[in-house]
Amino acid sequence: MDANFIARMEQILHLYALPYDAQYPLICFDERPCFLIGEAVDGLQMKAGQVARQHYAYEKNGSCVLLMAIEPQTAKRLAQVHGQRTKREYALFMKELAARYPDAKKIRVIQDNLNTHNTSSFYETFSAEEAFSLSQRFEYYYTPKSASWLNLIEIEFSALSKQCLNRRIATKGQLEGEVLAIVKEREEKGIKIDWQFSIKSARHKLNRHYQRVNCDNAKYQKS
Repeated sequence: MDANFIARMEQILHLYALPYDAQYPLICFDERPCFLIGEAVDGLQMKAGQVARQHYAYEKNGSCVLLMAIEPQTAKRLAQVHGQRTKREYALFMKELAARYPDAKKIRVIQDNLNTHNTSSFYETFSAEEAFSLSQRFEYYYTPKSASWLNLIEIEFSALSKQCLNRRIATKGQLEGEVLAIVKEREEKGIKIDWQFSIKSARHKLNRHYQRVNCDNAKYQKS
């Protein structure tokens, strides 16, 4: 954990602590690969009083990718399932995201440093005029390396994993149907993410890392 890590972490923690502002919505975005796995043989026969079981044999049907964003303070969500992960898929996702916030001055997006996660994706997908216009809608904030825990979308991915992504799903269509249904249900229920870890907490709990960067940070150890 170096100075660059701390700087990025504190910027993100600062954003999480800000009051809601519709003109500057804060969005957490990431993508997750999903492997399509089918049954190679019929499932094991169920008996009364027993839980459902899966046979150890299975077949690989390729993979797809889930792109998803959440606005933690409002519970708004957007999810798309694509057959591949390229700059085009990212650009199309961000275009739809921007369309959902027509009155926003800037859409603040927290994401990682994946090579597709930048405005060059817009220029490789749309005309220069459209790409520039779309790029002006966003402010990007990048999580430090190996710090996916700072991105609240990971909490949403964890919830999806428990509900459907942790079992065998054979086709892209089936996965898309199940994921989008769950995402819609969670949005309609208004499930938000209440983040508690603050800059003050970081300076105290991670103080040994802060002190390695600057010895003056020892003062936060007892705060």
